[in-house]
Amino acid sequence: MKQLFKTVGAMSVAVGFMAAVHSAAAHHSTTMFDHSKAMTIKGTVVELRWTNPHVSLLVHGTVNDGDEPTDWLLEMTSPGNLVRAGGWSRTAVKPGDRVQVEMSPLRDSEKHGGALKKVTLIETGQSFTANLREQERPGLE
Repeated sequence: MKQLFKTVGAMSVAVGFMAAVHSAAAHHSTTMFDHSKAMTIKGTVVELRWTNPHVSLLVHGTVNDGDEPTDWLLEMTSPGNLVRAGGWSRTAVKPGDRVQVEMSPLRDSEKHGGALKKVTLIETGQSFTANLREQERPGLE
């Protein structure tokens, strides 16, 4: 009976480890973004979520002048990568800032989001780059 508990315990640990490895590997995929397309959004920052594993920026804006504004959720790399890229901090972009955002959109066009490549503060012209693909997986393509 003792051996059965040891075997079941070892199998549980192995399955848990495999699930964790699979989740971590799947998490860093960027295939949900269409990197062959570029879009530009003009709008207002709603929120910057400065958290691991990925920073995200919520912008209320439009792709085309005259369109009805909507919320766009833009994903970036980790806070550490952004700081190392230069210029970024948790206060670099604040709610209420007017911005122009360059991004690779989600492949699912029904959803409003993408991988942020560059954000420019309209008032000052200051830009911050955040190319998820280049910063986390150098040497691709």
